[in-house]
Amino acid sequence: MKISVVIPTYRRPQLLSACLAALSRQDLDKADFEVIVVSDGPDVATRTVIDDWYQKGLLDLRYIPLNRKKGPAAARNKGWKAAVAPLVAFTDDDTLPDSRWLSGFLSAWDGVKPMAFTGKVIVPIPKEPTDYERNTARLATADFVTANCAVTKDVLTALNGFDERFSIAWREDSDLEFRLLALKVPVLKILDAIVVHPVRKAEWGVSIREQKKNMYNALLYKKFPGMYRRKIQPRPAWNYYAMIAMIVLAAICLAEGLMLLVSLCLLSWIVMVGMFISKRLSDTTRRRSHVLEMIITSMAIPFVAIYWSLYGAWRYRVFFL
Repeated sequence: MKISVVIPTYRRPQLLSACLAALSRQDLDKADFEVIVVSDGPDVATRTVIDDWYQKGLLDLRYIPLNRKKGPAAARNKGWKAAVAPLVAFTDDDTLPDSRWLSGFLSAWDGVKPMAFTGKVIVPIPKEPTDYERNTARLATADFVTANCAVTKDVLTALNGFDERFSIAWREDSDLEFRLLALKVPVLKILDAIVVHPVRKAEWGVSIREQKKNMYNALLYKKFPGMYRRKIQPRPAWNYYAMIAMIVLAAICLAEGLMLLVSLCLLSWIVMVGMFISKRLSDTTRRRSHVLEMIITSMAIPFVAIYWSLYGAWRYRVFFL
């Protein structure tokens, strides 16, 4: 066994089946790799998919269900600890690995040295994407993502794997990358190790729900403040704070009967929100429904984003703006 593949999943059986189908077309011999699917909590539909793949006999496949939902970081930890091979590759249940994905990692490893690898992620999006599609496409330019990486098992053991406090799919990969860099483990980019990451259809207003992830930005900042500012976010979202400040000042001035100042504050807010909307619409589709979504969500995002940032700062006891 040369390499183990770990896939966390939860209630996405059709996507998982497509991922397994792509893995069954690897250019390695079946005996050279195993696939470990970890369900992040009880999931009958996923169990059914796994049973179907057991019957096909195309993969050396194992299924490990967690007794309750703990997040993808916990699922990955369960998977790599059960891995047989000395090199562990990670991907997600909604990716389509290229047929040479695993051989790309193996060809770059000498079989001995503690290493980490990151592959190439392709995110197909239309010429005029939505704001959500464009944000997802940033996976293609990220330095290190768990949708496409591999780490030797000895390194994972030394790091104790993923930090399970990152209980949603956000920043747990950056946290692992930063710890690899701190441990001075070489991280090599392997352009031949390719996975395709299609963009799933998003519900209206998804950008507002996505702001909860800011809570985990605070945790990553607490652990690695320098690297966070260098690689993730050079400075706080001052434009968000400014927009909130204008609304608060307008409310105070309104209570004091200072109508001119109310007008100035609201005008400033409108200008800043307009700039934010324009930025989000840049190079994206101009469909009426999308434009309307950008206008409405852009008014709400600063308040929601700052709430979750400050909540994360409080929760993890760190000064984070």
